[in-house]
Amino acid sequence: MIHVRARLGDGRTSIEVDGHEEHAEDGRVCAAVSAITQTALLGLEEVARHHPDLVSVEITQE
Repeated sequence: MIHVRARLGDGRTSIEVDGHEEHAEDGRVCAAVSAITQTALLGLEEVARHHPDLVSVEITQE
């Protein structure tokens, strides 16, 4: 099961995605969730690159 948790409030948005498809033959759902999540992050990084005075993106490896 893939879990997506979104928290909204006080001008903040937090999104957490974890898990994996279970009993899936081809992994399409996992690939779709990963692609959407990574595309959003890449887009935010690009906005931050163009507007470093307005946007900061911090990525940490766990």
